[in-house]
Amino acid sequence: MTGVAPAAIAWDGDQPRSIRFDDLYYSRAGGLAEARGVFLAGCGLPDAWAGRTDFVVGELGFGTGLNIVALLDLWRRARPAGARLHVFSVEAHPLAAQGAARALATWPAIAEAADALIERLPRRAAGFHRIELDAYGATLDLALMDVEAALASWSGKADAWFLDGFAPARNPRMWSDAVLAAIARRSAAGARLATFTVAAGVRRGLAAAGFDVAKQPGFGPKRERLEARFGAAPRYRSPAARPRLAIVGAGVAGAALARAASALGARPLVIEAEAPGAGASGNAAALVAARLDAGGGPIGALYAQALARAADLYEATPQAIIARGAYQLETAPKDVSRYDRVAASDLFDPAALERLDAAAMAAALDEPDAPGGLFFRDACVVEPAAILAQWLGNSERITAWIAALERRDSCWRLLDARGDDVATAEIVIVAAGLDTVRLIEDAPLTPLRGQVSLADGLAPPALLGAAYAIPTRSGVLFGATHDRDDAAADVRGPDHSRNLERLAEAAPALAARLAGLDLAGRASVRAVTPDFMPLAGAAGAPGLFVLSGLGSRGFCSAPLLAEHVAATALGAPSPLPSPLAALVEPHRFEMRRSKRLMRSVTVQADTLR
Repeated sequence: MTGVAPAAIAWDGDQPRSIRFDDLYYSRAGGLAEARGVFLAGCGLPDAWAGRTDFVVGELGFGTGLNIVALLDLWRRARPAGARLHVFSVEAHPLAAQGAARALATWPAIAEAADALIERLPRRAAGFHRIELDAYGATLDLALMDVEAALASWSGKADAWFLDGFAPARNPRMWSDAVLAAIARRSAAGARLATFTVAAGVRRGLAAAGFDVAKQPGFGPKRERLEARFGAAPRYRSPAARPRLAIVGAGVAGAALARAASALGARPLVIEAEAPGAGASGNAAALVAARLDAGGGPIGALYAQALARAADLYEATPQAIIARGAYQLETAPKDVSRYDRVAASDLFDPAALERLDAAAMAAALDEPDAPGGLFFRDACVVEPAAILAQWLGNSERITAWIAALERRDSCWRLLDARGDDVATAEIVIVAAGLDTVRLIEDAPLTPLRGQVSLADGLAPPALLGAAYAIPTRSGVLFGATHDRDDAAADVRGPDHSRNLERLAEAAPALAARLAGLDLAGRASVRAVTPDFMPLAGAAGAPGLFVLSGLGSRGFCSAPLLAEHVAATALGAPSPLPSPLAALVEPHRFEMRRSKRLMRSVTVQADTLR
């Protein structure tokens, strides 16, 4: 495993220096005073967020996290009532948590904010990492990646920028004209920018990107620093209230949406036809595991980020986790090289993924004939009922069957079978599994029936192969069948035999122990798309969104995708990089057809010339 290349540092007392860039992380004259004077005051804080319901800060150069800790401390003391702070920070070479803790321990005055951040610092894996700081009304998206890729992938618009990379002479890539132009593209009108440097190239680049740049008195030994503004700030009018948001469906998708919307300050209404988890989210246990993509492609990146986010959220949910870790077995000869590439990619923290040979796998699973494979420490087995209860607990809920949606007067009417109003809302997110096709025209979803088998007594480690087996609170759950275009939810005796046969391919010793036991079962219908990727985003009409098509990995993908959909619906920055958001764009099939048609027309035109 490579992971993200970590920072190489040397210490002068508690002052860290980058070996890679031969530069200090903050001024010897005082890091906290520099953060407050150069960056917070340089961006006009806290006055700039007065009266706001949301405020967005971007930062290049997360470093020790000092600027963000100082920002959190100020936000806690001067936050507008009910407002949310969104922070986006980029770091290509992250410090280990203990290094950041050592540096930040210098300032006891900000210890509470420092501790809150340090205990949530992410794994060392490439990509976006979301950190929720509920006690501060704040969310941090930390991008561990190249700065240009990070800025190109972020969906937000910053109201303030902290440019705090290493000095331009030592780290010119971060201060390039391309980077400064990208900052302008991700800036809200009137955005403020602050930095310690007055390098001529930086001044010219910011001016060329559209910033009005001015030198200001510097900090410590630096005579000058820069402040800049991106155009004139429009007069901000705080909305009277956040928009009314209704969620149709209370499975894992609906529950994850309710949690995500609440975290953004909304008060969602959840409408469910039966009871939470009545459909595909109602099993006694669920496996949370990534979908793999050899070579670290976009699908693998999406599910790696989803797994990390899901693991964090389930760890914070009382009574959610039944077991931690899962073993992914090789099932075909090509898996040997495929899993080698997965293990060598930078999508997973090196400490979170282990490549196992056959002997190690056999010992771990008590399966003498086991092949090699992978062990995922972030994978887990969860109890769906506990998660749904916790995530839906603070939401208003209605039990009703929604027959239709009707747009009227900038609102959506949610109608029952008689055409009467069940509710009205400015924003509707449909998360109704296969039932989504009734409410969203042309939703490309088809049924996939799955039956699981359950037995009491045994509690094996979680494993995935030709089939999967996971522990429940009282025994083992294994399966599941995959029957396309079958929308029936009856339990069928022959399907237990099918599940045992497939399990025997992966874990024959476990299958033999299960063969003589009485088996119970549960069948449910999953919604799947033609490419087996979810639908997550805007559904084509104003205020209408969808989260569906999660297939058999809903408990892995739903938490992250719900945050993406909720952010999109409420106008907040998404935690999902734009290349990965494109994979789940609800209208991707139409866009692909249009591109194919355009290519065909171009070819025909060229032929006729």
